[in-house]
Amino acid sequence: MVAITIRDVPEQTRRTLAARAASQGQSMQEYLRTLLDRTVASPTQDEILEQIRQRARTMPPLDLDRTLDEARQDRR
Repeated sequence: MVAITIRDVPEQTRRTLAARAASQGQSMQEYLRTLLDRTVASPTQDEILEQIRQRARTMPPLDLDRTLDEARQDRR
């Protein structure tokens, strides 16, 4: 494993993190590692949008007029 150092963390932020870690029964190191792991486990908004774009490229083009006609027929 590698070490990560974060400088210039405001004291209030450090106190809040320490309190949250303690409330979870964790050291601050364990707490922050868990936060980092959760962060990288979820895709970012940009990554999600790229996945949507890639899927959209494989789909047939949408015929809006046909889709609206079908929706109107379903209402009848």
